[in-house]
Amino acid sequence: MAAGISLVPPTPAPTSLWAQWREDVSCVFARDPAARSFLEVIFLYPGVHAIMLHRISHRLWRRGWKFPARLLAFLTRWLTNVDIHPGATIGRRLFIDHGAGVVIGETAEVGDDVTLYHGTTLGGTSWHKTKRHPTLGNGVLVGAGAKILGPIVLGDKVRVGANSIVIKDVPACCTVIGIPGKIVQRKDTSTENSFGIDLDHHLIPDPVGKAMACLMERIEVLEAKLAVHEKIEECASCHAETVCHLPASQDRPELADAA
Repeated sequence: MAAGISLVPPTPAPTSLWAQWREDVSCVFARDPAARSFLEVIFLYPGVHAIMLHRISHRLWRRGWKFPARLLAFLTRWLTNVDIHPGATIGRRLFIDHGAGVVIGETAEVGDDVTLYHGTTLGGTSWHKTKRHPTLGNGVLVGAGAKILGPIVLGDKVRVGANSIVIKDVPACCTVIGIPGKIVQRKDTSTENSFGIDLDHHLIPDPVGKAMACLMERIEVLEAKLAVHEKIEECASCHAETVCHLPASQDRPELADAA
């Protein structure tokens, strides 16, 4: 585990397979407003099917029945379009929304109450038979299409923006976006729904827009200083005329008088 990032240990999982399955089904109602009934979730949610079958294949894997475990994982992938290696360690109440294209590698570790959207990859970056896949803390939310690569650690309640590629450790309660992923927001508490789940992964800052706004403000200050010393000629008409500032004589009459 990376230095400086501590994870709250997941709560002990129920020893009964039926108890785990009940949690896997029940957690859907906390994170998907489209879920209407237990029958709908049990029969129509491929992400739930993938997790329930992984509970079996992981038990086979731990008991040394490697081939049957891999065979069941293969059949699960064919049925659900979700590829979870039977060696992956999955915590309680994992929810895979939509399910399509999710990949979880052999040495990946996933904490409790984690949410993965379609297209998520928990991938490895080494050919060596060592820890080579990521570790996700409790309450982590990973947006659609995001890739988390290598033996890195994402702290508790981390949010990963859609289509981001994360290759470095992320402290708890942070939001990371971009390619490569960068931390753009830190918060001590999260905005949780009535079930204690933070699903507001769309509420992320826009670092590019903020940088552009700062540049525009800086240009405005420089133009104002320059206008005091010399007359600024009007710009020729161009495609950027809708975002450029007005000439000093129209925008700031006092600067025109000073000139």
